[in-house]
Amino acid sequence: MSAAILSMEAVGLSFGDKRVLDNLTFSVRRGEVFGFLGPSGAGKTSTIKLLTRQLSRDGGRISLLGRPLERATEADYERVGILSDTSALYDRMSIADNVELYARLRGVGRRRVPMLLQRLGLAEDAKTLVKHCSKGMRQRAALAAALVHEPELLFLDEPTSGLDPAARAEVHKLLADLRARGATVFLTTHDMAEAETVCDRVAILADGAIAACDDPDELKLRYARNRIAVRTRTRGTLELSKDPADVAKLPELACAGELLAVHSDEPNLEEVFLELTGREF
Repeated sequence: MSAAILSMEAVGLSFGDKRVLDNLTFSVRRGEVFGFLGPSGAGKTSTIKLLTRQLSRDGGRISLLGRPLERATEADYERVGILSDTSALYDRMSIADNVELYARLRGVGRRRVPMLLQRLGLAEDAKTLVKHCSKGMRQRAALAAALVHEPELLFLDEPTSGLDPAARAEVHKLLADLRARGATVFLTTHDMAEAETVCDRVAILADGAIAACDDPDELKLRYARNRIAVRTRTRGTLELSKDPADVAKLPELACAGELLAVHSDEPNLEEVFLELTGREF
C-alpha cells in the first residue's frame, strides 16, 4: 500500500455555533485520484481550505506531504496545485497571459502553456481577455494555471463544473495522465458518474464525518441489493434472491435451455451516496 500523502485525524471545524466537520478522519495514498463527495454545504470546500491552510481547524491532526501541516514549508506548497472557488484570474489579461503569469510565479518556464491550452480546448481563445470568457472557459483557464508547474499533489474543487461533455472528457484524460506520472489528485465533485470514472477511491461525507471510503466498485457491491434479475426464454424475467436456494435454480434454468441473461441488482454510486447521506447533491 502506498504511503499517505495527506491525512486528517479527528479534525473538527466550526463556524460560530455551526459544526461543519466533526471528528473527520481519512487518508489519501500517494499516486491516487481520491474523490471527496458530499451534499452541498457538507464541508468539502472547507476541507480543502483546511488542507491548504486557508482555514484553521478547531482540533485534530492534519498531515501534508509527510509532515504535520503546521510544519509545512513554502517549498512544500510549491509542490501543490489548487483549483478552487477562490482561484484567481485577472479579467484584463488574456487567458494565455494569465497562465504564463502563474508559470512565472511558480518559477517554471512557459513551455507547458501551449500544450495545456491545447489540451483544454483554449488554444484558439488564448488571446481572449478573461472578462470576455464564459464560465466554462474561465474554469479551464484556472485549471491550466493550477497544472502549469506539474504539481505533485493537486486539489480540484468541482473542476468540470460548467464544462460541456467534450471538455469534461478532456479533463478526465488529463487526470489519467496525472495519475500515470505519479501525481496525487484530491477531487470534489457533484458528478457521481465522474467519480466512478476517474477515482481510485471515494470518501462520502455525511454530517461532517466520513460515512464510507473505498473503491467505487467495492462500495457498490457493499450496498448491493439481495436480488438477481434472470431473463428466461419462455418464463419472462424472474426475480431471485441471492440466497442459496434461489441461486441453485440457475443451473436448472440453464440445463432446461431457459437461461438468457443474469443481472445482479447493484446500485450505482449515486444511489449509494443517497443511501448514506439521505440528501441530494
